[in-house]
Amino acid sequence: MNRIDKLFKQENSGILSVYFTAGFPNLNDTVPVIQSLEKNGVKLIEIGIPFSDPMADGPVIQASGSKALKNGMNLKLLFKQLSSVRESVQIPLVLMGYLNPIMQFGFDRFCAEAKRCGIDGIIIPDLPFEDYLENYKSIADAHGLHMNMLITPETSEKRIRLIDKHTGGFIYMVSTASVTGVKSAFGDENIAYFQRVNAMNLKNPRLIGFGISNKVTFDVACDNASGAIIGSKFVKLLESEDTIDGAVEQLIKAINN
Repeated sequence: MNRIDKLFKQENSGILSVYFTAGFPNLNDTVPVIQSLEKNGVKLIEIGIPFSDPMADGPVIQASGSKALKNGMNLKLLFKQLSSVRESVQIPLVLMGYLNPIMQFGFDRFCAEAKRCGIDGIIIPDLPFEDYLENYKSIADAHGLHMNMLITPETSEKRIRLIDKHTGGFIYMVSTASVTGVKSAFGDENIAYFQRVNAMNLKNPRLIGFGISNKVTFDVACDNASGAIIGSKFVKLLESEDTIDGAVEQLIKAINN
């Protein structure tokens, strides 16, 4: 069973998923970050593939991607770093990246390498859903990888139901139509959107991302989905704290206090 499916079968609330950029803050930090996150109770990790034009990312994640690229991170090296990650890590791992570098690498080759390294799912924010169905779904399925699609407050009910029907794993529920970043609280419009999707009774579990940074936003996300995804807050901590463990500990503290 895919580790993502296993996770949501065992737990359906309060799941903490964390995003970070591979090769940041230092080139060889990728696996140590993953190990520290698992050690501190994170249930799912999204490993960001740095890209020079990340249209959905806010300034914090954009800056981390730029630094990772300057450090020398690329897909070939990332797969080399991840080649033995399953010797020490058990939780689900998802690769999140934009279509351009993945297509340059070759999508079939990308999926084969991901499977070899023990990756469980893929998120490609700029992959049109119709293109996924027509050209990529069969390849991802053949390698046992879930393609986790994003929905936003502007996504129609018809499109959400289509995504729910043709994907597995989880649906990435973007809290806002803007780019990634930190929020102190969610507004009434965010809550109405969460409740609207809740009422659809989808088959796939959902994780809410974009803007999760503290106990208030984390709790609201967990009240309206299976859990929350934190990205920008953690990336900032990785840069500001002296150690990886220190950054992870501060993240856990932020959502608990």
